[in-house]
Amino acid sequence: MHAYGCHHHNERHFGPRRFSQHFARGFGRGMGGGFGRFVGDGELRLVVLALLEEAPRHGYDVIKALEEHSSGFYSPSPGVIYPTLTYLEETGHAVSSADGNKKVYSITDEGRAYLAENRKVVDAALDRIRFIGERMARARQWFEGGEGRGRDRDIPEVVPEVNEARRALKTALAERLDASAGTQRKVADILRKAADEIRNLPQDPDDIDLG
Repeated sequence: MHAYGCHHHNERHFGPRRFSQHFARGFGRGMGGGFGRFVGDGELRLVVLALLEEAPRHGYDVIKALEEHSSGFYSPSPGVIYPTLTYLEETGHAVSSADGNKKVYSITDEGRAYLAENRKVVDAALDRIRFIGERMARARQWFEGGEGRGRDRDIPEVVPEVNEARRALKTALAERLDASAGTQRKVADILRKAADEIRNLPQDPDDIDLG
C-alpha cells in the first residue's frame, strides 16, 4: 500500500480576521491554489479517489465535482488534478481507459481498500471543503449586499472614515456568521449600544439647517 502522506505542515491556517480578508479578495472567481492549501496533497489524492469511487471521471469532471463540493470556490487547475490522477494510476489505486481523445479514470479494488482504511481522513477533508465553501458563499452574499441587490457600495457624501468603519463592521459580522446563539446576542447588544451612541451624539452646529 502506498501512503499519501496526509500531513498539514505546509497548510495555511487562517484565524477569523485573516480568513475574512482572504475570502473577501476572492469573491467573484473560483479559488484554486489558495483554497486548496486548506487540504494537504495527501488529502487531495484521497478526495479525488473518493470522487472516482462515486463514478468514473475525466479530469474535467473531477474539477467540476470539487467546485460543487465547495459551493464554487475551489476550482483546481488541470495542472493540479491531472498529476494527481496520474499518481493514483501509478500507485495502482486508479486505472484509466480511453474515451475518444480523453482518459476516463476509475477506482481499482486496491484503491477501494486504501480508501476504506483512510475513510476518516477523506471524510474530514470533504467536510472541511464543504464548510469553507459554504461559509465563503454566505460571506460573499453578505459583502455584496445579498443576491439580486448588486454589490455593496459606499455611502456617498460622507467622510472616508465612515465608510471605512462601515466596512470594518461588515467584516467583523461576517466573521461571526457561524457563532452560537449566545455570541450572536452579544453582537446584537453591541450593535444596539453603538446605534444608541450615534443617535445620542450632540448635534454639531454645522449640521443645523437654517434655511
